[in-house]
Amino acid sequence: MVHTPSLLLRSFYSTMSASQDDSIPIIDSILHPSDFSAASELAFAHALKAALITKSQLTVMHVSPGMTAEWTDFPGVREMLTRWGLLPPGSPRSAVPALGIDVRKVITYDHDPVKSVLAFLERHPADLIVLATHQHEGRSHWLRRSVAEPIARQAGQMTLFIPHGVEGFVSRQDGSVSLQNILIPIAPIPRPQPAIEAAVRLVQRLQCPTGTFTTLFVGAPGDAPAVHCPTVPGWQWNCIVQSGDVIDAIVQMASYMATNLIVMSTDGRNGFLDALRGSHSERVLRWTPCPLLTIPVEAAVTPRLSASQE
Repeated sequence: MVHTPSLLLRSFYSTMSASQDDSIPIIDSILHPSDFSAASELAFAHALKAALITKSQLTVMHVSPGMTAEWTDFPGVREMLTRWGLLPPGSPRSAVPALGIDVRKVITYDHDPVKSVLAFLERHPADLIVLATHQHEGRSHWLRRSVAEPIARQAGQMTLFIPHGVEGFVSRQDGSVSLQNILIPIAPIPRPQPAIEAAVRLVQRLQCPTGTFTTLFVGAPGDAPAVHCPTVPGWQWNCIVQSGDVIDAIVQMASYMATNLIVMSTDGRNGFLDALRGSHSERVLRWTPCPLLTIPVEAAVTPRLSASQE
């Protein structure tokens, strides 16, 4: 059963005019580990859209336990871009870089996908990781929550999770974006500002005309952290204070508000939403009706997000 918030406060936190500098690059490289399932194809659509708006390098990686993977198994980049109306039918490979992106495909052979992906990230750091979770259809069946979460946790970089059965906010059919409601859970630790800055940056780069940012603090109103909520034309801020279990509150609020995306700061095992490890993580990713974007406060992109708002 979904409960309405116990306390809704508009303009609870300070706002400031958004003076974001889009010339400051936030994301230069994106990694999308894929198991070639339908769920991974949707995650790939989100990764490709992110690469297009950031003009960055996108690496699609598959870890195969045997020698069965083929290059033709990878999602078709030109096929999807043609479907989105960005390339004419029959375009050559050289047409893709003309859009400002560099797409690479990598196959590694290993029985341990977590080890393989992390080893790749050591050699080729990524600013954003895009992962599908809880998949059942993939041929190798390796990109489950038990794999996706350790990759995100140990890589320590901004990660976008696309849960199984969720369509997300980027259409794989035409590339259109449906992003009107963003939920941002906040707490004193870790700093919530990176999540707020990431959410603002995202809607501005995707050119989403209207919508609502909602911050959610679970606890006593007097304990809520002070945050700055940039003014974004066409978007409003709602600030909610609610009691109860943190994870339950996030899931219930996401459902109640028809949230398209949850964005939150993370701080390892001792930080806010530490319960997103293990069984609690399964609860969030199983029941949330939308993708989840996590920004570790020590991630490489965090200082760039702050700089872009100055």
